[in-house]
Amino acid sequence: MKELLETIAKGLVENKDAVEVTVDASNEEGVVVYHLHVAQEDMGRIIGKQGRIAKAIRAVMRAGASRVDQKIAVEIE
Repeated sequence: MKELLETIAKGLVENKDAVEVTVDASNEEGVVVYHLHVAQEDMGRIIGKQGRIAKAIRAVMRAGASRVDQKIAVEIE
């Protein structure tokens, strides 16, 4: 799942070296939180107009997680 998020993000940003994904251990509800870090100048590309790209990234990640019986959340920082 981490590689999927990195691949999606690197396809959207200009500064591909600044893309970093960290993963937290699952919390009491069993949700694993993925933190996506990108360069400040690429934040607009990841979030998109009215957050549409961010919503799409989260939807793809949830769909991928459901295939492996996981619950995830994506935080963009």
